[in-house]
Amino acid sequence: MDFGVHNSPVELEESSQSNSIPHRGSCEQFSSCLQNPPASNWVASPLRRIVDFSVAFLALVLLFVPMLVIATLIKITSKGPALFKQEREGLSGQMFRIYKFRTMEVEDKERPGPSRTQEGDPRITPIGRYLRKLKLDELPQMYNVLRGKMSIVGPRPKLPQHTEIRNMPYRPGATGRATLAFLEEEKLLGIVESDGIETFYETHIRPRKDELDRCYMCHASFLSDLRIMIATAFSPIAPHLFPQFAEPGVAIAQIAKQGGRMNDQQSFVRRNNEEIQTRKERRNHF
Repeated sequence: MDFGVHNSPVELEESSQSNSIPHRGSCEQFSSCLQNPPASNWVASPLRRIVDFSVAFLALVLLFVPMLVIATLIKITSKGPALFKQEREGLSGQMFRIYKFRTMEVEDKERPGPSRTQEGDPRITPIGRYLRKLKLDELPQMYNVLRGKMSIVGPRPKLPQHTEIRNMPYRPGATGRATLAFLEEEKLLGIVESDGIETFYETHIRPRKDELDRCYMCHASFLSDLRIMIATAFSPIAPHLFPQFAEPGVAIAQIAKQGGRMNDQQSFVRRNNEEIQTRKERRNHF
């Protein structure tokens, strides 16, 4: 079994420095990860499920009291339930109910708000701002992991209409490569004009997230999962400790600041980086 941590050939940044995500093997294998994403041996192994169950069980036991306090604070500071529940698509296209701490005001079904959330969104409750910033709103998903509907690490579970990978060959995750890359997504979207948020997200953020997750799951290992878990625990309070995970999101933020377009230098650097990486992989392959 391979326990290494690998980097991918996908680049998107202003400088000529490497901006990598996990990968392994030839460029043909990399293309396969994007077009028909397989799962690595580790992702499909029973041992990974044991690790998921153990981590989720320990988290629920150790954090039971803090979670109870959070649920109580949500109930007494805003109207509505403590938990947010929604049907999401999981392994092999099966639907399941995801649980999160509610961080927004209960939505009026007759007047639904925007689907994307920007920094400073008035729908977010006061306590919800802290929960979202520290990613504590995701803690109830340990129950989903315990039940086998989710893994600790994987692509975020999505609504059916937003799912890029049909009949996904692995469980969605409570955290993942794309999650770490876009920890500051709400702040990033705050740069974009309100009427252009959905277009910007679908053009720049969603494809990049999908690319990061597909490539990661294609070649995930025990150690790479461990790195993701550690980075998830510390990045909300000390993001400077894991700058490599944030690089793709930083690059997209630069595009947002330029009005949603890559300039000629960025386009050239991206193409050049991809060509260099492809040549390296072909040499390694042979």
